[in-house]
Amino acid sequence: MSSQLIRGLLLIAGSALVALPAGYFVASWVGWSVFCTGLGLQMVFHFRNFARLERWSRAPNADPDLEGQGAWDEVFGRLYQHEKDVRAQLARRDAEIAMLIAAGQALTDGVVLLDEADRILFCNTTAESQLGLAIASDRGQAIVNLVRQPEFVAYLQGRDFDKPLTLRSERVRDCTLSIHVIPYADNHRLLQVKDITQSERLDRTRRDFVANVSHELRTPLTVLSGFLETLQEIDVDPAERRRYVDLMAEQSKRMQTIVQDLLTLSSIESAPPPGTEVIDMASLIDKLRRDAEALSGGRHTIVVESDGRPDLRGSEPELVSALANLVTNAVRYTPAGGSIRVVWHALGQGAEFAVEDTGIGIAPEHIPRLTERFYRVDRGRSRDSGGTGLGLAIVKHSLNRHNAQLEVTSEPGKGSRFAARFPASRVAGV
Repeated sequence: MSSQLIRGLLLIAGSALVALPAGYFVASWVGWSVFCTGLGLQMVFHFRNFARLERWSRAPNADPDLEGQGAWDEVFGRLYQHEKDVRAQLARRDAEIAMLIAAGQALTDGVVLLDEADRILFCNTTAESQLGLAIASDRGQAIVNLVRQPEFVAYLQGRDFDKPLTLRSERVRDCTLSIHVIPYADNHRLLQVKDITQSERLDRTRRDFVANVSHELRTPLTVLSGFLETLQEIDVDPAERRRYVDLMAEQSKRMQTIVQDLLTLSSIESAPPPGTEVIDMASLIDKLRRDAEALSGGRHTIVVESDGRPDLRGSEPELVSALANLVTNAVRYTPAGGSIRVVWHALGQGAEFAVEDTGIGIAPEHIPRLTERFYRVDRGRSRDSGGTGLGLAIVKHSLNRHNAQLEVTSEPGKGSRFAARFPASRVAGV
C-alpha cells in the first residue's frame, strides 16, 4: 500500500475520531457535519491539485514551478522529471536526425528517398540540381511526374535494379548520370545519383588516346615493314636502296619523336610538384630565339620583345619544353615570309610569355580542343610539318603544374597568339 493512500486513510480516520465524540456528546448531526466537513476539505484539496494536473496534461511542459502539496508534490515532481527526460530524449533524437540530414546534404552524390508508390520523401541538394527537384514543393509527389525521361520511367517501373541506369541529363549540357536504385524498409527505395561525366570523359579520352597512338605508329610501321619486305625479296639498285633506307630512317625518327613526346608527357604528369628555383628568363628567351631562327632558316622575321625580366620560379626543363613548343609551332605553321613575335613582360599580377604569328590561323571551333593529345586541326599539314600532336598537351600540363594558364586567340588566315600567363606566386622577387 502506498504512503499516499495510508496518509489519506489516516486523515479520514482523524476526521472520524473528531466526529464521533461530537456526535455522541452533542448531537449526531454535529458529528456528521464534522466528518463531512473533513471529507469535503480533503476533496477540495485533491480536486484543486487534480485541476492543475488536468490543465498541465493539455500542454505538458518541463515547468520547474509545477508543484503540489502533500502527496501531490511527489506526483508533480515525478511528472516534471519524466517530461524533462522525454524532452531531452527528443532533443537528442532531433539532433541525430539533423546530423543525418546534414550528412545527406554533404554527399557529392544525389540521394532521393521514395515510398512504396515512388513518391518523394526526401532528397538532398545535389539530387535537386541533378534531377531538377525542389524538396520544399515536391515532397509527396511521384518522381516519374517530375523526371519524365522515358528511359528513367521505364527503369523505375521495370523494378529490375541489378544494374544502374546511365542517363544523359536533359537539364545540364554534356552531363551523364548513373542512377542506382536500392530497395530498403518494406518496399521503400533509395535513389543514388552519381555524376559520371568526368569518368566517362576520361574513358573516352583513354580510348581515343589508345586509338590515336595506334594510328600514329601504324603509318611509320607500315612504311618500315613494306620497305624491309621489299629489300628482303627484291634486288634493287644502290640508288633505290638508298632512297628506301632514307625513307625508313625518316619514319623511324618520326616514331622516336612520338615515343619521346609520350615519355615527356608521362614524366610531367607523374613528377612531383615543380620546385621554386629561380629561372634566368633572359638566357631562356635568348635560347628560344636562337632555336626559332635555326628552325626558320631565314624564312621568317623573328622579333623578340623582352629585357629578360622578371625571372620565374619553377622547373626549368619543363618550362623550356613548354615555351619552346609554342615558338616551334609558330615557325612550323607560319608560311615563308611571315613574322613571329616573342614577348616576355611583367603584368600587374604576374607575368606573360606570348608568341604571335602571321600564320595560317585556327578556326574558333578547334581552339578548345587544341591541348588534347594527338588533336590536329589538319592532320596532313601537321605531319608534313613534323608535329606529333602532343606538343600543346605538353604545354598545357607544364603550365598547369606552374599554376599558369594558356590563352589562345586566333583568326584563320591572319595568325594566332598563344599566351602563357604566370601568377605572382611564380614570379621571382614578388
